[in-house]
Amino acid sequence: MNRLGPIDAAFISLETTRTPMNIGALLTFKLPPRAPRDYLRTLFTTLREQAVTTPPFNYRLAHKRLPRLAPAWETVDKLDIDYHLRHSSLPWPGGERELGVLVARLHSNAIDLARPPWEMHLIEGLERKRFAIYFKAHHAAWDGIGALGMVKTWLSTSPDTRNAIAPWALSPSRAETRGRHTAQMRNVLRRTLELAGDQLRSAGELVRTLRRMSDRAENPEGGAYSALETPRTPFNVPITPQRRLATQLYELSRFKSIGDATGATINDICLVICAAAVRRYLRDLGQLPDKPLVASMPVGLSRPDGNAGNAVAGLVCPLPTLHDDLLRGLGDVCAVTRRGKEHLRSMSPSALQQFTLLGLSPLILGQMTGLAAKAPPFFNFVVSNVVASKHRLYFNGAELEAMYPISVLFDGYALNVTVVGYADRLSIGFTGCRDALPSLQRLAVYTGEALAQLERAALPQASYRASKRTPR
Repeated sequence: MNRLGPIDAAFISLETTRTPMNIGALLTFKLPPRAPRDYLRTLFTTLREQAVTTPPFNYRLAHKRLPRLAPAWETVDKLDIDYHLRHSSLPWPGGERELGVLVARLHSNAIDLARPPWEMHLIEGLERKRFAIYFKAHHAAWDGIGALGMVKTWLSTSPDTRNAIAPWALSPSRAETRGRHTAQMRNVLRRTLELAGDQLRSAGELVRTLRRMSDRAENPEGGAYSALETPRTPFNVPITPQRRLATQLYELSRFKSIGDATGATINDICLVICAAAVRRYLRDLGQLPDKPLVASMPVGLSRPDGNAGNAVAGLVCPLPTLHDDLLRGLGDVCAVTRRGKEHLRSMSPSALQQFTLLGLSPLILGQMTGLAAKAPPFFNFVVSNVVASKHRLYFNGAELEAMYPISVLFDGYALNVTVVGYADRLSIGFTGCRDALPSLQRLAVYTGEALAQLERAALPQASYRASKRTPR
């Protein structure tokens, strides 16, 4: 059995009937040229026939007493592939709305933790000779970066590849597996002896870093102390299991042009346009607070052991929601994120893990006690940013057109925004509580208008006219 790390185990503890810890991705593909009428039926049959051998596709929670207190993965030798792999068809006309309704319903259902914690849905009937794949997994088994790494390994950079290998059939060789297992066993004693010293050293390191991050003089635009000044908004309410999804797709060149002109990162620009969209959305509802909203910003970390699970730390960033000057707001956000990342880079892996668990502890305690939505919020919503691939990807000759992320929600935190970069496009996925957030698609539309406003402020007029067209 493989015991879950502390962060992975935390996502098991966070699972409730109202807060399923599902992450997902919606991938849309163009059918290959001259694809036969039975292309998707044949593809589904091919996937269904492949054995599930790749971790963590063949992992499930070990059956033992109190699995949530010390959860571990056990390997399943045989699973019911018809439960995990499903074939659906959209009602005519098979547009983006029909696809969004179906995927929102699929994402609202909790993962069955008595089985390997994943599902894959092949969806046909999408207009303009396209189809979709929706993949869902439990956050304890995958984080966003790990899931995207799996996608890049699974898909091909060549449109001529026609082998249609399933992502669960990309197993390493038996020799590699045996060698890795032997190395892990040799390291157990050494790591056990080192662990106590690591924890003691990292505790002091964590305290020193938190003191620096909370120093207002060192962090005038915002720091760790911003979490204690978070205003309550319609995003910070009790949630239900039902979800809404909204998506937007942009040319990556537009963000790069702004970054070249201002020195901002893609992530900084995304934070600012999301802040502008949220400001307008709350103003429409008449519920815009008189304090800056605060975003939680996960930062992906390398995972040297190569195992499944989560390798992530997080920062909080106050957002420019008190004014409409997006260029000024971008400067403030850049300052906060730059300093925050410098603090994280200065920490050891052990201290980073403690830092992440410290950030998750209020969520875990709140979920377990039922007080999460009643306690003062530490942030208003989550904004994360990952890169899927810089190159075009294909599956059995079908070009991956776009990838839309779908993330988890916590009780008291009814909105999550995830950004994925793929080839020359950038997609933004909004996951919201269906009952808490009406007209979620307005947020997606408002990000487009905020991006155009930021372009007008940051770029010469000629450059703005050349870049303002947005794919839909």
